[in-house]
Amino acid sequence: MTTGVVAGAASVILVLLVIKIVRHSIGNGTPRRPRAPPSPAVETKDDLQTLPLPELEKILASSPNGLSASESAKRLTQYGPNEIEKKRTNVLLKILSYFWGPIPWMIEVAVILSGVVRHWPDFSIILVLLVANAAVGFFEERQAGNAIEALKAKLAIKARVRRDGTWITPPARELVPGDAIRLRLGDIVPADARLLDGDEVSVDQSALTGESLPTTRKTGDAVFSGSIIRRGEVNALVYATGGKTYFGRTADLVQSAATVSHFQRAVLRIGNYLIMLAVAMVAVIIAAAVWHGDPILTTLQFALVLTVAAIPVAMPTVLSVTMAVGARLLAKKQAIVSKLVAIEELAGVDVLCADKTGTLTQNKLTLGDPFCLDKITVDQLILAGALASRAEDDVIDLAVLGGLRNKQALKPFQVTHFMPFDPVHKRTEAAVTGADGSTFKVTKGAPQVILGLSANEAAVKAAVDKAVNDFAARGFRALGVARADGDGKWQFLGILPLFDPPRDDAKATVATAATMGVKIKMVTGDALAIARETARTLGMGTNILDGATLGDARTEETASVARSIEQADGFAQVFPEHKFHIVDVLQKHGHAVGMTGDGVNDAPALKKADCGFAVSGATDAARAAASIVLVAPGLTVLIDAIKESRKIFQRMNSYAMYRIAETLRVLLFMTLAIVVFNFYPLTAIMIVMLALLNDGAILSIAYDNVVYRNQPEAWNMRVVLGIATVLGLVGPIAAFGLFFLGDRVLHIDRPQIQTMMYLLLSVAGHLTIFQTRTRGAWWTIRPAPILLLAVVGTQVVATVICVSGFLVAPLWWGWAAMVWGYALAWFLVTDPVKLLAYRLLDRTGGGGEVPTTPVTAGFEPQALASH
Repeated sequence: MTTGVVAGAASVILVLLVIKIVRHSIGNGTPRRPRAPPSPAVETKDDLQTLPLPELEKILASSPNGLSASESAKRLTQYGPNEIEKKRTNVLLKILSYFWGPIPWMIEVAVILSGVVRHWPDFSIILVLLVANAAVGFFEERQAGNAIEALKAKLAIKARVRRDGTWITPPARELVPGDAIRLRLGDIVPADARLLDGDEVSVDQSALTGESLPTTRKTGDAVFSGSIIRRGEVNALVYATGGKTYFGRTADLVQSAATVSHFQRAVLRIGNYLIMLAVAMVAVIIAAAVWHGDPILTTLQFALVLTVAAIPVAMPTVLSVTMAVGARLLAKKQAIVSKLVAIEELAGVDVLCADKTGTLTQNKLTLGDPFCLDKITVDQLILAGALASRAEDDVIDLAVLGGLRNKQALKPFQVTHFMPFDPVHKRTEAAVTGADGSTFKVTKGAPQVILGLSANEAAVKAAVDKAVNDFAARGFRALGVARADGDGKWQFLGILPLFDPPRDDAKATVATAATMGVKIKMVTGDALAIARETARTLGMGTNILDGATLGDARTEETASVARSIEQADGFAQVFPEHKFHIVDVLQKHGHAVGMTGDGVNDAPALKKADCGFAVSGATDAARAAASIVLVAPGLTVLIDAIKESRKIFQRMNSYAMYRIAETLRVLLFMTLAIVVFNFYPLTAIMIVMLALLNDGAILSIAYDNVVYRNQPEAWNMRVVLGIATVLGLVGPIAAFGLFFLGDRVLHIDRPQIQTMMYLLLSVAGHLTIFQTRTRGAWWTIRPAPILLLAVVGTQVVATVICVSGFLVAPLWWGWAAMVWGYALAWFLVTDPVKLLAYRLLDRTGGGGEVPTTPVTAGFEPQALASH
């Protein structure tokens, strides 16, 4: 009776510990609620934020001309780098943390129970397992963390700073109080600063204050580190950096909500499956032990060790390490990952919304033959457009300036005020004073915008519209140009056509994407005719929709509109709100959507997309919103990233099936042997060694050669659990076959049979990875040398342990060779069973195309494009 009570209590404790594992190690999938940021209204006023600018300049010993290089170096030493100090965990405390938690507790209880029953070999080995788990976990987490930090360092924000009278772009962390900086459209404000003389700007402070609408800031106003310039351009004087900024003072109070990715949900489902199985089997083992009258402490110790070995505590670590290794590989492909789970999301992308300019085209504009009105000459038109341009702004301005036949034509004119382009006004404007003292204004921008400003709109509209349409049909972008003398009205002068040729690799890349199951949809602000001409040239299809017909996120689209968005080849005359809406509609219809962008107004769509890409040359705001930052122009780098992400997904998928199959194999065999034969086929030490050798070596799968499939990837739990279950059920059959052979045929002693069983489970277990890593026959994909070396190495060690009798009953080398031959024979028998299981799952809708083209980790064959 007492034994039953103790056993029942022990079972309850074990189940409670396992439940804690679910919540602690795998994660319960519940995002933490973010704490609301403090309201700026209750923030203590900082004198530097409100002082008149002349007084501020005196206190900072600076001016709008900034600091000297030597002075900035002194201040950097005095104030420290312009960054929020990260809380660094003491290394010793970090190591000790690996001994605290549900899994370490279970191992520690097993150690204590081993000491109580005086099983000193068990005590020693389980203690080694505890230390080894902590060492491996610490090392792998540190390596993965260092890799990601190194990649993120490449995305560090730079600032435009005036030093020694010259504008330079050092890393933002080198800013100091007193620096004069330049803030432009799309910039993330790098430090707290006061605006100097210039036009008012629109600032998005939502990341700091929660305000949904941008606020207007003018000369003398403060802008805070972390906010985004939505409109305008202005100089500013830095007054606070690092932890002294508004963001720095509130950083400890602000937490971001944790969203649950597809990857995390998949790990949770796999973990739940194995944990429920482990709990059920361990409960059966304890009940059988009680029935047979076995010592309860020994049984409980054995059950704890078996549970530790069965539960996939290493799964999140192995999968995270696999993604971290993949992130380094993607960096070599010129794609820097800012969020690890984006790798898994990227593997599933089936629709890619790509910007035209700079992604599908070269973003190298050249000026064509202009269209002039009335008596305006070509030189006059180009000069007016050039006066409304600045060389440092963008490729459009550079193209217009490059069209000047006389490079000295701008010298007699002085630009007294310049309004840069922004997505709201869609034009630039300059106030100019001529050599004779006369004043006038010039503007250039979207033809319909410039035409709407002009007093002569009615007279010239028909001719302008025809010219714009003619240019668009030939693939030219059009810029309207107007001039206003003195305080007079605007007069439309003509149109400057700009041609942006497609990238040399764009057509082939679009075709490659199609063979990979990824539909590329063009998204551009250009006219419909330009978009259609570009799409026709690239072979993308010419079903291009006008952005004006799409609606936005605030409107409920009709079924026909939603269907048209899904079937479209691209979208023209698109505004930022249209991009967000396009992504939203496609996601609602079951698509995994990738979105490229480079501007501040692309940020919402980049965040909304399953995988947002900030393209080469993107603004700070776009890079901050994106999951992956491309550092090379064009789509080729993006397609390479998709290929690499699918390989990474295959590695994770292979490991998941392997781990499930191994857990099933060990648990089912142990449970049936104890219940049916009242025989413990493995000792606690053997279980520990099995987990230690096999789980440690399998980390090498992160470097394995794999085949990516020419279709988007997604966690198909039906296939993962189905194939793993088939392999896991075949394993116990093979194990009982060897048990019968050793016990009834060869009449081997039971301790030596335990050693045989350990060697079989070790060898056969690692052979399983060669079956789960390919959907075809096991030999269709050559394994990476590191994986082969890890598997062979660990099994040689296991064999030496068995033959030498280290902590196990010694096994004759001939019987050890027999176990190897038996394991290899069952491996060859099991592989066709796996292929049959795949065929059955595929026939019932659970599988997919079987890839046949091998791809190694460091080699990309040309044949893959046609695979």
